[in-house]
Amino acid sequence: MAIIRDRKENHISIGIKEDVQARRVTTGFKDVFLIHRALPEIALQEVDMSTSFLGHKLSAPILIESITGGTKKTRGINAALAEAAETLDLAMGVGSQRVALEKPQLAYTFQVAREKAPNIFLIANLGAPQLVQGYGGKETQKAIEMIDADALFIHLNPLQEVIQPEGETNYKGVLQKIQEIVYSVNVPVIVKETGAGIAAEEAVKIEATGVKGIDVAGAGGTSWAAVEYFRAKKMKNGVRERLGQTFWDWGIPTVASVVETHQSTKLQIIASGGIRNGVEVAKSIALGASMAGFAMPLLKPATDNTEKVLEKLKIFIHEFKIAMFLTGCKNIEELKSTPVVITGKMAEWLRVRGFNPENYVAKR
Repeated sequence: MAIIRDRKENHISIGIKEDVQARRVTTGFKDVFLIHRALPEIALQEVDMSTSFLGHKLSAPILIESITGGTKKTRGINAALAEAAETLDLAMGVGSQRVALEKPQLAYTFQVAREKAPNIFLIANLGAPQLVQGYGGKETQKAIEMIDADALFIHLNPLQEVIQPEGETNYKGVLQKIQEIVYSVNVPVIVKETGAGIAAEEAVKIEATGVKGIDVAGAGGTSWAAVEYFRAKKMKNGVRERLGQTFWDWGIPTVASVVETHQSTKLQIIASGGIRNGVEVAKSIALGASMAGFAMPLLKPATDNTEKVLEKLKIFIHEFKIAMFLTGCKNIEELKSTPVVITGKMAEWLRVRGFNPENYVAKR
């Protein structure tokens, strides 16, 4: 447990101090264009950003993605994020709760999220490797009850695990374990990647387990191979340092992952992985996502105070509202059906993979 707590602290420090963004792979949003409407025929104040996700009403389709928990410092981060989410009526996920299940005295670092935000859509979180190691319905239900969660993330992080010195690399039987959890807990289950994306083939398999959603967490934003590279460098572990360098840009771009998942399943999709402004939120919804999430833009503000988090979120929300206005969309349903042009590498990727980028142009 001491190793896990130290690792969480290291992850936060590295995320703030080092450049852990993808270097060569991109999210693909630069190849995605919304059609500008010179005659939007609406007033900006008419734009309604509200949406419903798994039965919960939100002021905007924005998720504060899972970041952390398990230490005194990370409690403060969760508190700031939760207060901001409550103020703005947004959704939020917490970091992996394994540490609190194995050391219950650390539960308060996660529980603070519900204490500060009694009304938000809050998502609990456990890792797939823990399911393989024996976690079942009892443990996952404890994680849910710990924060009175409205849903459960089961996160997939095979890339990070194989780079990490203490990595847990047994993923054999994960699908069956996910299915068992789906039918043993009392909230919807969402499967979440952690920066390397989800392809159509995996999305179809995940859907068959009975989960309600997928958070694609594609490549192009924070690279967890890069985070582990910096940890290995500090530990003077040359082999792991080399692995972090080699796999720094591994993964499926966020846009490709959203499109593949949307066109292959009927699941609720959360677009995440390198989303850095409100226009990319709008592009995500137009591509088929139900929500868009981000973590890195909020990490440093959350280590400061709630006001800094609110400031950053309000910018994203205002940018999103303006994007809706400039596409002539009065509400989320209209945004979901607005035409999208996909060009360049993303169009090439989709065609090679058997998906037609022109389908999005023909909408409406």
